[in-house]
Amino acid sequence: MKTFNKLFLFGLAILFAWGCEKEEERAILSTGAAPVVTLSSKSVVLNKDNATKEALTISWAADYGFSAAATNTILIDKKGGNFSKASSITAGSDLKKTFTTAELNGILLGLGLAPGTPADIDIKITATMGASTVLSSTVSSLTATPYLDKLDLSSTWGVVGSATTNGWDGPDMPFYKTEVPNVFVAYVTLKDGEIKIRENNNWAVNYGGTNGVLKKDGDNIAVKAGTYKITFNPVALTYKVEKYSWGIVGSAYNNWGATPDAPLNYDPSVDLWTGIVTLIDGEFKIRKDNDWGVNYGGSNGVLKEGGDNIAAKKGTYLITVDFKKMKYTITKYAPWGIVGDATATGWGDKPDQKFSYDLSTETWYLNNVVLKDGQIKFRLNDDWGVNYGSANSTEPDPIAASGALKDGGKNFGVKAGTWNFVLDVKDPAKPTYKATKVK
Repeated sequence: MKTFNKLFLFGLAILFAWGCEKEEERAILSTGAAPVVTLSSKSVVLNKDNATKEALTISWAADYGFSAAATNTILIDKKGGNFSKASSITAGSDLKKTFTTAELNGILLGLGLAPGTPADIDIKITATMGASTVLSSTVSSLTATPYLDKLDLSSTWGVVGSATTNGWDGPDMPFYKTEVPNVFVAYVTLKDGEIKIRENNNWAVNYGGTNGVLKKDGDNIAVKAGTYKITFNPVALTYKVEKYSWGIVGSAYNNWGATPDAPLNYDPSVDLWTGIVTLIDGEFKIRKDNDWGVNYGGSNGVLKEGGDNIAAKKGTYLITVDFKKMKYTITKYAPWGIVGDATATGWGDKPDQKFSYDLSTETWYLNNVVLKDGQIKFRLNDDWGVNYGSANSTEPDPIAASGALKDGGKNFGVKAGTWNFVLDVKDPAKPTYKATKVK
C-alpha cells in the first residue's frame, strides 16, 4: 500500500511539473512577435479640399504565440527624429487606424513640416502587454506633403513706439497683408505718444514721417489715444492713420449705445472680425467707431448697410463678421477649461483656466499654463456635465503628446511644468487632444 501511495504521489508530481511547463510555454513570446506594419500608401499629398476624406491607413499584425491583449500605439515622427518628439496616437486593441486628410495634416504640421513641401516621415507601432512588456515594430517610412490650414496674412512689418503696448523695444504690433500688393494694414489700440514703422522688429529698416509721407529713418509720428487702422505702402512710402473700430450695439447689449459697444477684434487667421459677447433678449446691430454713421443689420447671416435689427436671445455668443462677403454668424459659445489638482484652480473650487477658440482650425487651445505634479481633466463651461479624460483604463493615465479623449474618462497624470494644450472636439464621436510640455 505504501508503494502504491508513493507511486501515486510521484505521478501527481510529474503531472504538476508537466502542467507548469506547459503553462510556462504558453507565456513565452514567439520569435518575431513584434507588430508588422502595412501602409496604404508610400506617398501622400494632402489637399484642404479633401479634409474629411481618408488619406492614409496604417494597419499591423502580430503573432505573439499566445492570446494576448495588447494596447497599441502609433508613433509618427520626422525622418531621423528617433521618435523623441513623435506624435502619439492610442489605438487600443485595434489593428488598424485610418486618418482623414485633416487629421494627418494636423499631425504633420505639429511635427514642424513645411506646408507644400514633401518630407519623409517615420512610423512605428508599439504593443504594450502588462506592466513591462513593450514590443516595437520596425520603422516604416513614407513621403508626405501637408497643406497650410490657416490663412497666412503675416508680414515682416510692425508698429513700434511709445504709443504702443510694448514701447520702443517691441515686439512690434503687426501689419498684415491685404489683397492689394505692397499695401499692409495694422489694427491697433494706442495711447498718447509716438510711433514708427519698422521691419523684423529691428531698427535696420525703419520709417517715420509726416502728413502721410514716409522717409527712411524719418521723424516719429505723433498719435493720440484711440483705436486705429494704419495703412502702409513701403514702395510708395505712404501711410494713413485713421480711427477705426467695429462693435455690437443694441437693446440686447448696451441699450443702443448708453455704454460703449462690445468690441469686435480682427482675426488675421480667417480675415474676419470676431467677438465673444454676452447678450440679453433683444436686438443688435454692428456699427463702426461707436457711431451711427456706418452701421449694419441683416437677417439669415446676410449683412446690409443700415439693415434691419438682428434678433437675439439671452446667452453668450461668438459673433463673426465678414465685411468682404457681407456675411455674419452668431453661435452659442461655451468654453472648455482645464481642471484638476495639478492646476491653480483645483477640482472646480474656482473657475477653470479657459481655452481659446481657433476659428481657422476649429480647435481649442490653451498655451503656457503652469501645472504641478498631479492630475487633470478637460470640461465644458465649468461644469461636470461634459468632461473629457483618457480613453485608456489606467488612472491616472500619463498624458501623451496626443491621443483620444473620452467623456467621463480617466484622469490624466501630468508632471510639473509649463504646458500647451489643443482640444479637437469637432467630431463628438472622436474627440482628441495634443499636449506639449514647453518647459
